[in-house]
Amino acid sequence: MEVLGIDIGGSGIKGAIVDTKSGKLLSDKIRFSTRDTSTPKLILKDINDNIIKKLTWNGKIGCGFPGIVKENKIYSSANISKKWVGVNLKKKFFKKFDLECVVCNDADAAGMAEITLNKDLNTKGTVIIITVGTGLGTAIFNDGKLVPNIEFGHLKMYGDCAEKYTSNYVRKKQNLSWKQWSKRFTEYLLFVESLISPNLIIFGGGISKYFDEFKSDLKCNSKIIPAHYKNDAGIIGAAINSVK
Repeated sequence: MEVLGIDIGGSGIKGAIVDTKSGKLLSDKIRFSTRDTSTPKLILKDINDNIIKKLTWNGKIGCGFPGIVKENKIYSSANISKKWVGVNLKKKFFKKFDLECVVCNDADAAGMAEITLNKDLNTKGTVIIITVGTGLGTAIFNDGKLVPNIEFGHLKMYGDCAEKYTSNYVRKKQNLSWKQWSKRFTEYLLFVESLISPNLIIFGGGISKYFDEFKSDLKCNSKIIPAHYKNDAGIIGAAINSVK
């Protein structure tokens, strides 16, 4: 089935038409920067102008959002306007664009792409996907089944959210070398391991394309691998989730 996958992020919004059986992108991927004033009204306008209209799309949409999502309603928002809290995105898309939309947490979407489509992946036991970008997103699967809305990016480290110590945004802002950043991220990985003892850690998000630059400096007890679909996983998984 063809579905328009949309991945809303704190720094950028991406979208493409996806074949939900293969995970293949059937159109060019469109990306644009998230507005500083990232309210629902403005972001939805940008999605319509930059993705829906440009792809002349009139079918089903799957959307990933950076926050807790239950039955298409948003209960928290990370690195984006708090005005999203309480919004039912399914209803918004139908009211504004007359399009059907299914919404889930963005890291959950990325995890679904990896777990559902990567046939070489051993999904037995506990698998955690960590997406590293403006913040930290996490998705946990137990024997291939999703435990939704796990916000381990908000675990406390040094008196604040872990993502404010270990995200890619922080790495860039503080001009950390890969080795300096990897030392911080190792602290985070060991913290997560102490809580859930995962069998496998999948490293995703925008920074995953640089995995070879720092993989030897990440120290943890679990096996850690890069995401197969890298920064496209959120788009692909959001599309897959819409047809489950």
